[in-house]
Parts: sequence; C-alpha cells; structure tokens
Amino acid sequence: MKLSEIKEILKSVENVDFQLENGTFVPEHFHVTEVGEISRKFIDCGGTMRSEKVVNFQLWNADDFEHRLKPQKLLNIIRLSEQKLGIEDAEIEVEYQSTTIGKYDLDFNGKNFVLVNKTTACLAQDACGIPSEKQKKNLNELTANPSNTCTPGSGCC
Repeated sequence: MKLSEIKEILKSVENVDFQLENGTFVPEHFHVTEVGEISRKFIDCGGTMRSEKVVNFQLWNADDFEHRLKPQKLLNIIRLSEQKLGIEDAEIEVEYQSTTIGKYDLDFNGKNFVLVNKTTACLAQDACGIPSEKQKKNLNELTANPSNTCTPGSGCC
C-alpha cells in the first residue's frame, strides 16, 4: 500500500485498527511512534546495484490502555511528516514488535489495516547459482528402457 492510499482510506474510516495476517489484532491502545522515509542502497549477489525507498510506520504498545489513535490524528501525523521530511508517495513498511521487531507490508481488507508478512528472495537468481526447480515425478511413472539395461556379463558395468 502506498502512502496516498492510506491517506484516502483514513478519510473514510471511523477507527484505525491493525491486524496481523493470522487474525490477531494489534492492541487498540497502540501508538504510531514514527513516520519516516527509509532509503536503502545495496548490491545484490549478482553484483547489480539497487536502491529502495519506503515510508516507515512504527507501531508501539504502551501501558496507557485508554489511548486510541483516530484516523484524523494519523492523517495529521502523515501530513506533518510529508511537510517536514519531504516524504514521497512510496510503499509503506510497518515495524511492529512481536518476538523481535518485525517488518510488514500494509494492506486494507475493507475494515482493518492488515500487517502482511514480508519475505526475503534472491534478486539475482540467474547469477546466484541456485539450480532451477526440477520437475518432480513419481517413481511408478518411470518405465525402464530395455536398450539402456545391463545384463550380467555384458561388460557395461
């Protein structure tokens, strides 16, 4: 989800609720402690230089159980970040504490914002040395070719 998309959604929802893909909700007393832009330059394993820029939201749970972040308040935080930091309309990455700090993509299911699990991948698979996946066959589908068989004493072994 891009920053422009969340801004449009926030104009029409009554509450800001975040949910993990497994259905678990982020406690409703969470705080958005950071909105920023993260730029990353790197070289993949094939030697290609790459760059990436995301808008980062950090969610945090505090002990103030009466706290509720309203859509207009989050919209104001986003607008202030755009003004002060010059944040671009990029994809949103959400940091949220689970067993460690997790990074998630963001989606919206029509009611709640969903923290979508991120995965890693090789960006240079052609240069990485990982063999392509072989087609799997069942052993009962294989038939013996009589011309490729060895017989005792034939000298083929």
